[in-house]
Amino acid sequence: MKQEKDHRYRRLVEIAVLMILGVLVIVVAQFIPAGDLVLPDTERAASVVSPRLEYGVEVDSLEVVRDVVKRNEFLADILLRFGVDYRLIDRIARSPRDVFDARRIRAGNAYSVIRTLDTMPRTLYFAYEASPSRYVLFDFRDSLHIIQGEKEIERRLSTCSGTISSSLWNAMLENDTDPGLANELSEIFAWTIDFFGIRKGDHYRVLYERLYVDSNYVGLGRVIAAAFNHAGRDHYACYFVQDSAGDYFDEEGGSLRRTFLKAPLKYRRISSGFSYSRMHPVLKYRRPHLGVDYAAPAGTPVMAVGDGLVTSAGWTDQGGYTVRIKHNGTYSTSYCHFSGFAKGIKKGVYVKQGQVIGYVGSTGLSTGPHLDFRFYRNGQPIDPLKVKSPPVLPVDTAHYARYRVYCDSLINVLGNLPGQMQ
Repeated sequence: MKQEKDHRYRRLVEIAVLMILGVLVIVVAQFIPAGDLVLPDTERAASVVSPRLEYGVEVDSLEVVRDVVKRNEFLADILLRFGVDYRLIDRIARSPRDVFDARRIRAGNAYSVIRTLDTMPRTLYFAYEASPSRYVLFDFRDSLHIIQGEKEIERRLSTCSGTISSSLWNAMLENDTDPGLANELSEIFAWTIDFFGIRKGDHYRVLYERLYVDSNYVGLGRVIAAAFNHAGRDHYACYFVQDSAGDYFDEEGGSLRRTFLKAPLKYRRISSGFSYSRMHPVLKYRRPHLGVDYAAPAGTPVMAVGDGLVTSAGWTDQGGYTVRIKHNGTYSTSYCHFSGFAKGIKKGVYVKQGQVIGYVGSTGLSTGPHLDFRFYRNGQPIDPLKVKSPPVLPVDTAHYARYRVYCDSLINVLGNLPGQMQ
């Protein structure tokens, strides 16, 4: 069913692309690095028969034995079974770790033994696959040569669309889509959509790459374009390369990245908002609460909402374990009631946007696990939920006209996907 759905989706995209092929192929070729998109090979020389290669080795006249590393099986166990001399195995074990670390051979990883077709076969090569695309080839023919290599990764364009009934992750599963795509979308739209507050009925449309090695699906590639409708409003993202650097921009060429994230953690609910007069749950009298309380399970990772310098990371009587970050000459933030700090977080450390700085707890004046998050402009507290984060630089004016043609073409493709809510 999944294959049929993927085929139907791809066919619909092909029809849409044909309508704009004169523009899309030319423009995409300019703005997406070579090799990222795989176009059909329409001309093949049928009379030329290429030798069959495995790991760069011609194997037409050889036998290839494939298997996976078993639990509690060591490299020596495998090689001895195929007649490799123990002295060669010892040399492999003594190889520099940056070449091959025999201790890191993992159960479940694939390997291949390439040997002669003789009555008493002789092992010529052994290939261990460290990942679906990376391998280490051991050449035993005249001595021992260890070669690190990579298999060709094929990138195939695919599409998906769906409507959210419970969560974006579940919507992906319901539509037979790799749920990892939910993480990709949440990162692309992290500065414009609060993904912890998405609603039933929100919907999405995505043009993206699926990666294949030896015709086997191995994971997600790049999202080329996406549309996400949240609370009745469409948000668009198009991947565009300018001056050798790629990023995501909206339909007008504005950057989707912002100076600050919409939220510093994955929370269940906002338990208390910004107020100048709130009944304190511990002290039992009214006082200002100049931040937002995000209720979340103890141990939930908390991220820095923007790049900045940690100005303090320690204990405060009311905030418990607290981190304060200065982002620039105007903005700073604080994160209170941590159960503990992330590794390396201390005063004077520079952190990046999205970096984990600590974990939700209930230290200080707190009745339960939550994050008290505070935002300051020129030293004065402001409501974090009302901060309008400025975007980073948009598409350069020198590339703008071409970007609009490119992005409009991709949006046309997205507009032809099935299953959209009206």
